[in-house]
This record gives sequence, structure tokens and C-alpha cells, in this order.
Amino acid sequence: MAASKGTQSERSYLDEIKSNIKCRSADDFLRVWEHYDADGNGYIEDKELIHFFSELMGTKDNPEAISAEKLAGYREKYDKNLDGKIEMKELAEILQPEEKFLLIFRTNELRSSEEFMKTWQKYDTDKSGYIEAAELKSFIRDLLENPRPGSQTTEDAAEPLTEETLARYTETMLKLFDRNGDGKLEINEMARLLPVRENFLMRFEGSLLSRGPGKKDLSKDEFNRVFGHYDRDGNGTIEGEELIGFLEDLLEHEQKSDDNTSLKSWGDYILDKCDVNNDGRLQKDELARFLLPSPRSDKA
Repeated sequence: MAASKGTQSERSYLDEIKSNIKCRSADDFLRVWEHYDADGNGYIEDKELIHFFSELMGTKDNPEAISAEKLAGYREKYDKNLDGKIEMKELAEILQPEEKFLLIFRTNELRSSEEFMKTWQKYDTDKSGYIEAAELKSFIRDLLENPRPGSQTTEDAAEPLTEETLARYTETMLKLFDRNGDGKLEINEMARLLPVRENFLMRFEGSLLSRGPGKKDLSKDEFNRVFGHYDRDGNGTIEGEELIGFLEDLLEHEQKSDDNTSLKSWGDYILDKCDVNNDGRLQKDELARFLLPSPRSDKA
């Protein structure tokens, strides 16, 4: 399966979304977010979520027409951290706005609180305790001009960043994250823009790899949730930055060393075991052979 195409069900999800909610630019994204996050708490949840999904499905005039199965499908597909609500990063992946703006959400996740504080100190250049508009502009410029290795990008995203586009993105991000409207980001507001990644695998007690006592056998549903969490762009493969994140989490979960040498050897080991077609990525069926119990490995 080609990674850029996704599965038929994935294509139908996105086709349905794009036919019911139009979102092409950063400004469109802002309008969509403000429309659905009615209480302004930074999430689409509860009644807002039902409203959102009913419009995605084209049934806003008849919410009862949404089947429980289809609603569950949307939740599983797009609520990546399984918290029962849609965050901005998740909405960005659903709506797929212009590539450079989408890239902000794909490259902004940090690996630790220490990394967050280093980033805060780097861009709070006047040590005011705030990230002001000019400082935020510098942050966004660096984020887009120097994306992390492995980040999913396209030729459109690689186009030179103009000052006009940068100013527009800065204004949009301030509107999205500056909740008290003072024109700058406090540390808790910046924390929403720069979330620290959680180790999703820590939700499962017991080894995922050991064949002896203490092994955790994932159910089919649990495996699907694991794969969906790390396949952030929904293209049917875990690759690039997604793969690095998965390997780091698996190392930590299995209580192995997390230095760079171990990460590389660990990655080589996992790919050697799983990557049947040797494309440097993990398809769902490849990872299933490794994480699911053998009798069910062909049913994921």
C-alpha cells in the first residue's frame, strides 16, 4: 500500500469532511475552531463534539441520523489521545488546511518539560515572562523553516515563507492561543501551543514484547488504538517523526536505555522484525505481527 494514498476508509473520511466543512487557509481554520469551541475552553467536547461530527457527516439538521457505529468511527479515527474531545492539533489533521500552517501543528510537540522550558527561555528574549507577537513570529519562522527531521512535509510546505504569510500565521496563532486577549502568550498559553508528548504506551501494564511472564497481550481494539495514536496523519503507516516517537515510547515502556545509540539499534531491531517490505516504515499489518498474539495477528 502506498503511504500517500491511505486506505479506502481513510479517503472516504477525508472526502466526507471536505465536502461538508471548507477549510483551506489559516483564517478558515480559525473561523472553524471558534465556531465549534463555543465555550472557548480550548477543546471541542460534549455537545460541541456532537454538533461538530453531525456537520462533518452532513446531518446537522438531523443529528439523530448519526449512527452510533459511525460516531464511534470518527472518535477512534481522530481523537488521537482518546480523551473524548478534539484538540486543535487533532482538528488540524482532520481539516488539512494549507500545508505550512498544518506543519506548525505537526512539528510543535515536545519530548519533555525540560525541552519546553528551554524553548520558552530561547524565545522570551526580553525576559518579560511573556512571548510577545514579535517573539512568537520568530518562533513560528524557526519552526517552519527548520522542521524536525522526519516531519511530514510536501512540496507546498517547502515553498519559501513570505513575510506576509508569517505575519498572518502569527496573528492567527495569537487568536487561537491568547485566551485572555492581551496580545501575548503567558507560559500556560504557550504550553497549549507546545504540548509535551505523553508516552501513550504507558497506559498498558506489562511488557509488550516479552514472551514470558508479565507479558501484556493487546486486544485487537487496543492495538488499533496504539496504531492510530502514532499514525498521526492517518496515512496508514508509522514513519518519520511518528516512528521516532513510537520507538522512544517503546524503549521507555520496556525499561531499556534511551540514549541515541540504543535508540538507533532499537529502531534497527524493530524494523528488522516488522518491516516486511523494507520501506523504512511500519504498516498496520507489519506491526500487528509483532505486537498482537500470533493467533490473531492476521486479523488486525
